Amino acid sequence: MPSVESILSGLAGDRATGALRMGRAGTFYLTEGRVTYAETSVCPRVEDLLTASGRISAYAVRQARQGAGEECRGGDRLVERGVLTRGELEFCVLGAVLDAVFFLFRASARPRFRPGERHWLGPQWYFDVTGLLRECKRRRAQLDQAWPSPELDTLPVVPMGRIHAQRVLLTALQWEVLVGADCTATPAELARKLGRPAYSVLLAVRQLAAAGLLRVPEREHRTVPAPPAPAPLPRRDDGAREKLPGRDPGAAPAPGWIPRTTGDPADVSLLIRLKNALEALT
Repeated sequence: MPSVESILSGLAGDRATGALRMGRAGTFYLTEGRVTYAETSVCPRVEDLLTASGRISAYAVRQARQGAGEECRGGDRLVERGVLTRGELEFCVLGAVLDAVFFLFRASARPRFRPGERHWLGPQWYFDVTGLLRECKRRRAQLDQAWPSPELDTLPVVPMGRIHAQRVLLTALQWEVLVGADCTATPAELARKLGRPAYSVLLAVRQLAAAGLLRVPEREHRTVPAPPAPAPLPRRDDGAREKLPGRDPGAAPAPGWIPRTTGDPADVSLLIRLKNALEALT
């Protein structure tokens, strides 16, 4: 069976317009060979993101969807009525499509193309197949950099009851994930509950796991390498601990020798080293 990438590339070469359905996994929508929308059951749709954020009401979405047709696209109706600006709609479509495509490219369902079928929003953004493939590759590399194992992607998100660090700095999304986790919801279910892109929640989960803030499954042979043991902190002549190297000179001062950290992958590694250093002190 040909891959999704090869099928989309063939449709792009034929400048096809229609819907490439991936069974229950989701659908790609194309206009003249370019992807204009994609949706999957794993990710929140554009309307889910907009209503969850409180930006528009479910009633406004329903009215636009019912009134959509060949001459008046549903997305244009939202803009014409002043419910959304053109920029807001395009930005939301951009995020939702990139989110859905990342998971659809990994779907194993048998593709089926339906010529002429369109999404009710209408074309709001155009994506080349090669650009989508390149973005998916970048996102996979970003996930592997944060936590090089997919074991947490389909498991319930379970925060740690106690951590050894004295101070942890989180992004807004990481905070939402920790607060919203009920120890039963998977990253995909959390994304739908929070009204956030599924990929962003998945990345936050891996970063939180790398920082030691989530429970990870215990296995006899782990696929994630253990972080190296921290070097002992040097002491000054007066017996006090020196500050850890690598502190951002532009960051706000932190108490003692604890550096300021963020949710970036580079700082997640720093959090791991910081946690180990704190454990060594106790």
